[in-house]
Amino acid sequence: MSDQSINEIQDEIIDEFAILGDDKESTVFYIMELGSNLEPLEDRYRIDSNLIKGCQSKVWLEAELEDDRLVLKADSNTDITKGLISLLIRVLSGQSLDNVINADLYFIEKIGMHNVIGSQRSNGLASMIKQIRLYAIAYKTKLQSQS
Repeated sequence: MSDQSINEIQDEIIDEFAILGDDKESTVFYIMELGSNLEPLEDRYRIDSNLIKGCQSKVWLEAELEDDRLVLKADSNTDITKGLISLLIRVLSGQSLDNVINADLYFIEKIGMHNVIGSQRSNGLASMIKQIRLYAIAYKTKLQSQS
């Protein structure tokens, strides 16, 4: 579970990417490197119902609720997409449902992500964020109906 706030984690990421400057190639390589550090997703989660719709690549996303916090696990069949989802997991996994639902993910713009990944992957990134928020909303709704 993350003891850091979403904004603290985003600020760390912005600082890491600032070191790379405007070097697009280094930025892409770094994103891919981040993806290679993502914990492998168990085969039982690599199912069609966990695929994110709207992504050019295959992205499997599994979400669970632990102590009222959203815990995310994911994988992709491409290195760059795996890096993108790993950034979202770093920022959002382990956070409260309300914080995930209401998060202002400003780090994406601050690190110039859209200049690096192009419009197709930008759409895929938006789909990943949407799916993560949908999981958080679903868990929140489920919790509210139980109380």
